[in-house]
Amino acid sequence: MSETELESVETLADLADLAREAAQDDDTVLVFIEQEDAWFAVVRVDGEEDPRIFVSDAAAAARSSYGDVVLTEELVGRAGDSEFDDLDNLVTELEDSEDAELADDEEDEEESPATGPGGVPVGPLGDAELLSEFGVAAKDLLDLSGEGAEPGDALAEIADALGCAEVLEAVR
Repeated sequence: MSETELESVETLADLADLAREAAQDDDTVLVFIEQEDAWFAVVRVDGEEDPRIFVSDAAAAARSSYGDVVLTEELVGRAGDSEFDDLDNLVTELEDSEDAELADDEEDEEESPATGPGGVPVGPLGDAELLSEFGVAAKDLLDLSGEGAEPGDALAEIADALGCAEVLEAVR
């Protein structure tokens, strides 16, 4: 797929349809999206199944033009069901109670550092296992999404591990 073809994509369904058109038979198609070297996404389309999505930084994606495509309501809503959400809430509550003891009553409440625009979580979001059967473990994918990681370098490493680095470089 080219950047030109992606310009007509407005929804995840549009992207999945475009991927299916590019597929040979019902083969798996992987779509790599990198935006302004701030975040990346991998979308996996297996035949007619629902696409699987991994986003390296959901909050950064929410601020970009392709964010609407990959940050579906289902994906962002599922983030609120995470086992880490309870831990994040507990940490936030503890921090808030400590801050309340130290802060003036007139001080404005700040946005939680765990969420970005519209309550979208900061950091990785989605199915980190989507490349595991191709040799890229969830831990490796999450490590490539960590703080200080460059999305372009991360995608290059992923493509190299998948044996498609030349294809990625050809479309960049």
